[in-house]
Amino acid sequence: MKLFKNTLYNLSNLLILVTISSSLVLIYAIKNNFLDINSSIFYVIAVFLVIIQSTIIMLLIKVNYEDPIAELEYNIKAFITWSLKWKELVFKKNINPHLSYILKFFTTTLNMLKNIRDEFVSGKAIKSEVDLAREIQEKLLNKKLEAVTSLEIIAKSKPAWEIGWDSYDIIKQWDNYYIYVWDATGHWVAAGFVMMMVNSLISWFSKIVKSGSQILSMTNEILKPRVKSNILMSLLLVRWNETEKRLFMTWAGHEYLMIYKANQQKCFKIKSGWIALWMTKDISKILKEQEIKFEIWDIIVLYSDGITEAINQNKKDWNESMYTEDRLIKSIENSPEMIINWVHKKTARWVFNNITIELSKFMWYKHRQYDDITLVVAHYTGWEIIENDFSEIIPDEFITEWNWN
Repeated sequence: MKLFKNTLYNLSNLLILVTISSSLVLIYAIKNNFLDINSSIFYVIAVFLVIIQSTIIMLLIKVNYEDPIAELEYNIKAFITWSLKWKELVFKKNINPHLSYILKFFTTTLNMLKNIRDEFVSGKAIKSEVDLAREIQEKLLNKKLEAVTSLEIIAKSKPAWEIGWDSYDIIKQWDNYYIYVWDATGHWVAAGFVMMMVNSLISWFSKIVKSGSQILSMTNEILKPRVKSNILMSLLLVRWNETEKRLFMTWAGHEYLMIYKANQQKCFKIKSGWIALWMTKDISKILKEQEIKFEIWDIIVLYSDGITEAINQNKKDWNESMYTEDRLIKSIENSPEMIINWVHKKTARWVFNNITIELSKFMWYKHRQYDDITLVVAHYTGWEIIENDFSEIIPDEFITEWNWN
């Protein structure tokens, strides 16, 4: 094929040379009286040859030069205005090998730019979906938390990326308050929307039944056939009965429940069961709601593994250390205390702030947050009113770099 194109191109160039040469020879012959200019036959031949030569030259120039350049101009204009149907972005084959190389170059270049443009447009669409999901999530999760008369609750969540897949909520139904933290596997929009569906179902089922295990079992039954198998959710739910002043826990494969016992001045970790949501269709016989002894000034801490698995450098290279449950327990036990009625007491705010400070010191400067971080701290105040508690804003001198903003 390449040899054929080269042959045609050479023949066209030869034809141009022959016609031009013959014209010059004819003109020279007439001028030097080799031919009788008055002879009509030669005059007609000369005119005919000139017309043929001119036509051939114009045709060859148009086919080999003007048409390819015009086509190139059209495609470039269409590319700039994005009005071209991209299946048409193929230049016609040309017998001129030099122009063929140029046209091939521009075809390849424009197709590369087209792919970049398509990826950019697709990226903008995905970004728009992410922005929408983030906006919906923020409105749902940044709502004002339910106030519990006998509990002080401090809760915050910080996603590692645009969309978070673990967080918390507090739902009130009659005299029960449901406080829970969850962590969904998988990232981005899918996990974020699944999280919002779970939130809605827990809110609805808590109107029907009281037990946390029943609520989670019903939620699992509804969503199991509707959620992809690669998305799971661990969840820790505590139910606080305000009337009876009793605390119940339902554990669905999540992190430990940390509980600080004021009388013993010691922090304990509790878990029960192992099944996460959507691991199997029926988890009603596996999940159990158990009562936790919770006395005045006791403190519970619910968290996601973004805290315990936070690392002390900005990259993972097998030399890093994790924060771990042990450090979390120490940060709870070593948190400052208030003097209330001549007795030293820890509060939810002091514990929450101390965990934040210790985590910031551990992660240090130029940290990288690899996972969402969620923290909920609550203590049983009884009917006592706490005054002069630790400020909600932690002074800068306490924070190395990481914070909740």
